[in-house]
Amino acid sequence: MPSKGNDANEGKGLPIHLSTDRGDLHMPSQPSRRTFLRSIGAMGLAAYALQSGSAAASPLPPGNPWARAEYISGKVRRPHFLDRSYDIRQFGAVGDGVTNCTEAFKRAIQTCHAAGGGHVVVPAGRWLTGPIHLLSNVDLHVTADAVVLFSRRPADYLPAVLTRFEGVELYNYSPLIYAYEQENIAVTGSGVLDGQADMENWWPWCGAAKFGWKPGDPRQTEARNALFAQAEQGVPVEQRVFGDGGYLRPSFVEPYRCRNVLIEGITIVGSPMWEIHPVLSENVLVQGVTVNSHGPNNDGCNPESSRMVVIRDCTFDTGDDCIAIKSGRNADGRRVNVPSEDILIEGCTMRDGHGGVTIGSEMSGGARNVFVRDCEMSSPNLNIALRFKTNSVRGGFIEAFHARDLTIGEVGGSVIDINFFYEEGAGHGFNPIVGDIDVRNVIVGSATRALNLRGYADDHIRGITLTDIDFGATSQPNVVEYVDDLVLKNVRQNGVELVI
Repeated sequence: MPSKGNDANEGKGLPIHLSTDRGDLHMPSQPSRRTFLRSIGAMGLAAYALQSGSAAASPLPPGNPWARAEYISGKVRRPHFLDRSYDIRQFGAVGDGVTNCTEAFKRAIQTCHAAGGGHVVVPAGRWLTGPIHLLSNVDLHVTADAVVLFSRRPADYLPAVLTRFEGVELYNYSPLIYAYEQENIAVTGSGVLDGQADMENWWPWCGAAKFGWKPGDPRQTEARNALFAQAEQGVPVEQRVFGDGGYLRPSFVEPYRCRNVLIEGITIVGSPMWEIHPVLSENVLVQGVTVNSHGPNNDGCNPESSRMVVIRDCTFDTGDDCIAIKSGRNADGRRVNVPSEDILIEGCTMRDGHGGVTIGSEMSGGARNVFVRDCEMSSPNLNIALRFKTNSVRGGFIEAFHARDLTIGEVGGSVIDINFFYEEGAGHGFNPIVGDIDVRNVIVGSATRALNLRGYADDHIRGITLTDIDFGATSQPNVVEYVDDLVLKNVRQNGVELVI
């Protein structure tokens, strides 16, 4: 039977240890005035929620959707860890970039966890390892001048673990950093996580010549098709076993069914596939992270079927979507039927990527209560700023999406793109429901077009409000097909008022 993660059941039921963090490990940086004011507001909103008797209820009466964003900001906090440190060198690790340190990482994490938690410290050096499996109450702290190099040998990522590949559950190669049903876990520090994926390792498996694949080389196509067929046929997840011979690339950092997760400060490069991928997890804080990886499907951060997620002050320079909110694919997404909801994205910088902030295409479980504010996006290689991609195979819903205070310098395609014709398109029986989208206070330098909004004749996009937006210089006309209740308030394009 494939594994659900090393020592997957350890730590369940353990108390959550609260203590002062060691200052030399991860004291948070001095907050800006904006962050400070937000935190004060969030504390008040959290207090309101407690007084109302329901943490799941809207923290303030209807009419101000951004109150929900403040509530999310106040609720999603950094987990705390006991003031104990476990240097991986004490467990046999050698930082020469050649010695395999997999067992040293494993022993350090198990020892830290068994003692009630603390910090597993990666000091300066180059540390070669296979997959790292986190356990409850453990912070993996990668210090400055430390580089964790992940093995290029696929066999090192076996036995297979429960994971998702493009929104479908299966047993596959372990993600490079993985946790299953753990709580109070973290990856912190100012060091580098290097997946060592490139044109010779991992990336060619996508089957595209531009990423190093050549005819006769192994590729993921056959296994990917088989997996999707199994999901449509209802094959039990336990029987969807891939890994060796399947060539399905693993994600980089994947907490699966976890609570109270922190990913902070690190730099991620050379990812096999999706970089940060929380699945079915709750209370996830991703902040101060830099992602710089331009391989195939190298999405920066993909919360999937997760709730109470904050992505803050991160920089994304990626080969695919910078941030993509997901909730399962097709029949498998409908089987699990868990939306992504209550997600706050703020203070982030998006450079290269297919989309700045994206929902889909694996969104069959739906997405709601997504808030984006104070972000900067700009690159000739950034295709779309705000992207919603779906079709009549995915189905699902998008509702209560709010974005404000965005600065968008240059976009290669559309600023706002809602497309029901992504990949399979119309006529497959599971029309999506998309509406209640509000975007305001946006300044754009240049884009190919401002709007590309394409619904179906039998399934309209419903309810889009755009307020105080200057779409800057655009070269192509807008596309607006089958859209109801499109409201424009002080919206300009090419120096004149936009009228549709």
